This record gives sequence, C-alpha cells and structure tokens, in this order.
Amino acid sequence: MVADHPEPRTRTRAPGKWSKSTGTQGVLLAAALAVFTERGYTDASIAEIVERADSSVGSLYHHFSGKSELYLTLWDTWRSRQVERVAASIEAARAVGEDRGLALFLAGTRSFLEGSWTDREVGSLFFDKDGPPGFEASRRASLQEWLREEDSLLLSTADDAIGRVTIAVLTTVLGEANREVLASDNYRDVEQIIDTAADMIASLAPAPALT
Repeated sequence: MVADHPEPRTRTRAPGKWSKSTGTQGVLLAAALAVFTERGYTDASIAEIVERADSSVGSLYHHFSGKSELYLTLWDTWRSRQVERVAASIEAARAVGEDRGLALFLAGTRSFLEGSWTDREVGSLFFDKDGPPGFEASRRASLQEWLREEDSLLLSTADDAIGRVTIAVLTTVLGEANREVLASDNYRDVEQIIDTAADMIASLAPAPALT
C-alpha cells in the first residue's frame, strides 16, 4: 500500500497535468476535460470547449480532428500514467529481491488501483460517463491486452481455453475493483477494495506463479 493517504476528493485537477502537450493543445485538452467531466461526452459541445479554453473553433480543429480525438488523447494520457505506475512498482519490488511472479503481478495490480484513486477525478470520466461510440469495448480490450502482457511476463497462464477464461475473469475483477475505487469517498474503503481484489486475483493464479 502507499505510505500516505491521498488528499480528499476535489474538483478536476489543474490544467496541463493530463496532457504531454503544451501551449494551445494543453489548454484545449484541459478545457475538454472540464467539460467532459461536467456534461459527459455526448452532451459536451465543441463550442463550450473552445469558450472554456478562450480559444476558437478553428484553432481546435487545427490541433485535433474533433471531440473524439480530444477525449481519446485524455484517455491515452491517463492510461499511460497507469502503465508507468505499474512498471515502476514491479521494478521497485524486483529491486528489493522479489522474484515471485504472483507477488510482482499483485504489486502492479495494487499500483494500478492506487493510481486510480489518486487520479480519480479524471479516471471516473472513462469509467462512469459516456464516451465516443465503441469506446467502452475498446477500453475493456485495452485492459485485457495489458493483463495478457503482464500475465505472460509474470503469471505464465497457459494459452488455452482455461488461460483465456482466466484472463477474462482477471479483467472483470480488476475492472470492477477499479470502478469501486473511483466511486469511493475515502481511502479506508479503497484499501479494503484493493486487498479484496488482490485476494481474488491470487486465488486465480496458475501454480507456476505461486513460487
């Protein structure tokens, strides 16, 4: 678990944090994040986004193809931050001598869920509100692919029907735990959710990962 309890739930984080872009692109993305968070994807309008950014429609379309690209750029940034967190937690565990596949996998899982809590104001946009057409399926496929990659490195689940079912169940466990973390109002509940999800995942791990 993380050593310090993250700050209480607040409004959307400061502009610039959610994009590697700077200047006009960063301002537009920050404005899009605020509008998407308040209204959801479908009800958000380009007009409101550019007004919030103190920009113009022409400027927005110079940098982005439209509302969908703004949303997906925010998603890519959030997902990249999560992947970086997971990789760092696994490397940190290895640095202190941990080499058991399951322990490393669980370190990554805990980091993912703790990161969801830390960045919950943005993460809730992708799990609790509507997105572009087909986004939900794409998001689930992205999570499943990440789990499959981590599994091949750490858990060694067999590439057969049982292995595929295991990955699908792991995806569901992590996805639902993530939703509960994002919906939580205090870190004490989050700790319990993370512990429960870790226990569930440990019970599903194939035998080679236990040693």
